[in-house]
Amino acid sequence: MKLLYKDNEIFHTITGTGHTKIPLVLLHGFLEDMTIWYDFIEGLGKERQIICIDLPGHGRSKDFSGPHGMQEMANIVAAVLKDIGIQQVSLAGHSMGGYVGLEFLDNFPMMLKDIMLINSTPSEDTVERKKIRDRSIEIVGTNKDAFISMAISNLFSAESREVFKDEIDRLKQAAYRLNIENIQQTLKAMRDRKDHTVTLKKFEGGKMIIAGKDDTLIEITDIQKLATETNSDLIILEKGHNSWLEMSEKLYKNMLFID
Repeated sequence: MKLLYKDNEIFHTITGTGHTKIPLVLLHGFLEDMTIWYDFIEGLGKERQIICIDLPGHGRSKDFSGPHGMQEMANIVAAVLKDIGIQQVSLAGHSMGGYVGLEFLDNFPMMLKDIMLINSTPSEDTVERKKIRDRSIEIVGTNKDAFISMAISNLFSAESREVFKDEIDRLKQAAYRLNIENIQQTLKAMRDRKDHTVTLKKFEGGKMIIAGKDDTLIEITDIQKLATETNSDLIILEKGHNSWLEMSEKLYKNMLFID
């Protein structure tokens, strides 16, 4: 399915036959698309409807034109839900998808029942991280494919790069199809996102953080402190930043607990 949003096509799918729980929105991360959720949909869909969205500049929404900060992406999620007539959802987001989920919570709190952050954080970028984003924007402008290959590979350990070689290659091939401007716009959106620690702390719905013990982007000690500060349940899994791939079975079992 697709929604026309400000003259841009936003692709999304609605699956699942169950109705014992409210619908669940699944949001992918940077340089990913909705296909990362395909192995989860059948099982999760036995209890509820599952809505997957290709965020602007990604997947089949790759030709999105114009700036798309976190608030714009949250607005798009809300627009998709309004278009299909859904008033309240739970949401799980991987990495950048978690950032979008928190922005959605901040702007549309009555629409959200539960939230799960997967290898994500409510914190804004540190000064050093912002500098890395700026350097990445420059590299994308001069050698997009080299940046994509490096960015994706660096999220995996040497062992995981061998075990999941085919899956990682598919991720890269899909990301190579994204255009330079959209990758740069997304990097800017992540760099400039707001800190949502207080947003998450104030949220009275269910909240769970899934962390990777060996995540190279999010320090486990930092996320432990944030989970305590925001009164969020914390599940620490083995491996790194891509629990949807490296720890898919354990992640799936935890996703079954989303109300």
